[in-house]
Amino acid sequence: MGRIALASMAAWLVLALPVAVLPLAVVGATPAKADDVDVALVLVTDVSRSIDDTEFALEKNGYASAFTNPRVLEAIQSGPNRKIAVAYVEFASSFEVRTVLDWAVIRDKASAQAFVDRLSAAPRSFWGRTAISAGIDQAVQLLAESGMTATRRVIDVCGDGTNNAGREAADARDDAVRTGVTINGLAIINDHPVSWTFAHVQPPGGLPNYYRDNVTGGPGSFVLEVHDFASFGDAMTRKLVEEIATGPSISKLATGSSISNLATRPSTPTFAIGH
Repeated sequence: MGRIALASMAAWLVLALPVAVLPLAVVGATPAKADDVDVALVLVTDVSRSIDDTEFALEKNGYASAFTNPRVLEAIQSGPNRKIAVAYVEFASSFEVRTVLDWAVIRDKASAQAFVDRLSAAPRSFWGRTAISAGIDQAVQLLAESGMTATRRVIDVCGDGTNNAGREAADARDDAVRTGVTINGLAIINDHPVSWTFAHVQPPGGLPNYYRDNVTGGPGSFVLEVHDFASFGDAMTRKLVEEIATGPSISKLATGSSISNLATRPSTPTFAIGH
């Protein structure tokens, strides 16, 4: 997967917040009560064996950077309810799925920092194969069993390879989309894979195409193709601010990033960042 620079997940998280729809309840940095939030977001992160500990740490640091980014906090506070709900799930094989952080409400710097502190302190859960479908199913269950009302419901799937365990990823995606959830994907490109992972991390047509065809779906869904996280943070911060304030705008998203495949798959665009 290659070394991921810290600005990474800041961007990704940022991009994800504002895309989906329905109810939910929470427990976390700020314990949730029967309340309204603008976005219910489940971060679904691949911790399979193709991701080493250094890369895992950079993923975690990227999430931490995102949640404490002043522009992200400003964007969160610009919504009608001025808060979002977030949960964090890790997955490897189909029997290796864990809700690491249950629902937390983030509304300000203090609640964001509390979430980041808990996320940073949590150890890695697994090392197995890659069951994207299991991660999606866990996220759907979290959304269904919560009690808050969210204007939009979003699942963000982050990984560097294809589904190679459990049920088909596309089946899990289709079931989730039927409930009104939007699934976005962060496809981390491994440009220097070891031989035994090549087909897994570089499938025919490329990992972004695989994510678009099998993982992402729902209104406004997208795939991020990430090669260089150094340029990720600023582009995604701008995108998040635009999405929360006015909804997705392809013309504005193009600023600072190269965008591909918008014409062929307008419902699930791919944003190629870092090349």
